[in-house]
Amino acid sequence: MTFDGDPGPVSASLRARLAPDGILRAGINLSNFLLVSARAADGVPVGVSPDMAKAIADRLGVALRLVPYASPALLADAAGRDEWDIGLIGAEPQRAETIAFTAAYAQIEATYLVPAGSPLNTIDAVDAPGIRIAVTGGTAYGLWLDRNIRRAELVRTATMDKTFADFRDQGLDALAGLRMRLLEDAKQMPGARLLDGRFMAVQQAIGVPRRSDGLTEEAVAWLGRFVAAATASGFVADRIRHHGIMGLSVA
Repeated sequence: MTFDGDPGPVSASLRARLAPDGILRAGINLSNFLLVSARAADGVPVGVSPDMAKAIADRLGVALRLVPYASPALLADAAGRDEWDIGLIGAEPQRAETIAFTAAYAQIEATYLVPAGSPLNTIDAVDAPGIRIAVTGGTAYGLWLDRNIRRAELVRTATMDKTFADFRDQGLDALAGLRMRLLEDAKQMPGARLLDGRFMAVQQAIGVPRRSDGLTEEAVAWLGRFVAAATASGFVADRIRHHGIMGLSVA
C-alpha cells in the first residue's frame, strides 16, 4: 500500500530547510525489532519505521537516507549534532527537551517478566522496597521507569541482551521490556512468566531537533498532519500487517 493520505501542501521553504541537500536524513532505532524487523540484502533497515520515513520523503519530493543507531538513546543524543533531520523514536518527556515530537503513529506495550516462583503477580506489586528491576537504560520505557518507580531499585544496562543476562544471572526480581521481546526472553527461562497488563505504552512518533530559527514549529506542524493522515488512511495499519508484526498497534 502506498501512502495516499493528504497532509496538506509542502512549502518550498519547509522542503529546502528540512532536506537542504535534497535528501531527508531519517534517524532509525535498530534495537526496536517491532519497527525495524529485517535487513535487505544490502543491509538497509526494513520495517514500519523505514516505511514511514520513505513515505515522508516521497511526499516532500526528496531522496531518503536512513541514519541507523544501535539504540534509542544514541539516536536521541545525536539530536544536537546535525546527524538527522527527522527521528523515528518513542516520544518521552526527557527527550522532548531537545526533540520536538508529533503525536504518535504506533504504540507498544511494556510490562515485566518475572522468574519461576516469583511472588509478584501484579504490575503495581513490582514497585516495592527490596525489588530489583532489570531495565535497558535510555529506552522509552526505561525513561518512564526513571520518572515513576519510587521504591524498587532499577538495575540499568546498555543493551537488551545484557539486561536479560543480568536479570537471569544475578537473580533480579523483574525484567522490564516490550511485551513481544519478553515473550522471547521467557522461552530461555523455564517457568518465567509475563505479568498481565502494562506499566506503560511506548508512543512511537516523528521527532525533529529543536532549533531556534522557526523550522521546528513548521516541521512538526506538517509532520503532525502527515501522521494523522497516515493513521486515518490505514497506511500505518497496512505496514504493520505487511511486515507481520505482533505487539505493535496503531496509536
